[in-house]
Amino acid sequence: MSLSDLFAESTQLPHIPKVVQELIESLNDEDADMDALSKKVALDQALTAKVLRLANSAHYGISRDISTAQDAVTLLGFSTLRTMVLASGMTSAFKAPEGFDQAQFWRDSFAVAALSQWLAGFTPDGDKDTAFTCGMLHSIGQLLIHSVMPDAAKSIDQSANMGGTRHLLEQVQLGFTSAEAGAELARRWKFPTAIQEALAGQNNPELEKPFSNMAGLLYIARYLRRCQSDGTAEDDIIEGFPSHTAHQVGLDEQRVFDQLSELEELSSGLEGLLE
Repeated sequence: MSLSDLFAESTQLPHIPKVVQELIESLNDEDADMDALSKKVALDQALTAKVLRLANSAHYGISRDISTAQDAVTLLGFSTLRTMVLASGMTSAFKAPEGFDQAQFWRDSFAVAALSQWLAGFTPDGDKDTAFTCGMLHSIGQLLIHSVMPDAAKSIDQSANMGGTRHLLEQVQLGFTSAEAGAELARRWKFPTAIQEALAGQNNPELEKPFSNMAGLLYIARYLRRCQSDGTAEDDIIEGFPSHTAHQVGLDEQRVFDQLSELEELSSGLEGLLE
């Protein structure tokens, strides 16, 4: 099987609202008009309701009610609104098969997003917004495979739960990896090239030519997420830390190690989308 077969199996790409597609295309535009975007968000009532629920959550700590998308831009900033809209569109785009815990999938994705953003702050000129988006989308190929090929995905899940390495299992059973599928979906959705490259290279960032800093950050963020899930002690996190990759992305390891206690408090602020 090839990657093109996966997309041929799907009669159409997962649907995302038009305003979300326009937002994706604006990621490359430093002069994007936030007023125009907020007005477009307001035209999609379901999307607006989700965004406003998030904006008024305790995570953002705003002392007054946010009642419009324009309020959200004014009080939270364009970057935060854009993240909310993107997350809202992504979480509603897929219909996973029976038995797949899509809420837990997105919890993990949001956690990796928060970790990626946090790590970017310890790198030279770290792009926190792009790092967050990469983290949020890092497993989107996995979700696509579950949606289009549920039986194959279930078999891979079972093997991975028994200790197998997921991307190697995918390569053997499918002929491609979910990272490659996610990168191709990102290309078709017109995400920036940097995000496509990060998704594609996240399993083996050091093998990618040229090296992608965002892929390296994703690799480290996923390591920290596994440590979080396993309840790994700080000393063990440091001992197993992927230092070679950290060096390549210019990560200030010592600052990261000094602030590992912050991991317990990290939150994407997007969990309200899953309620």
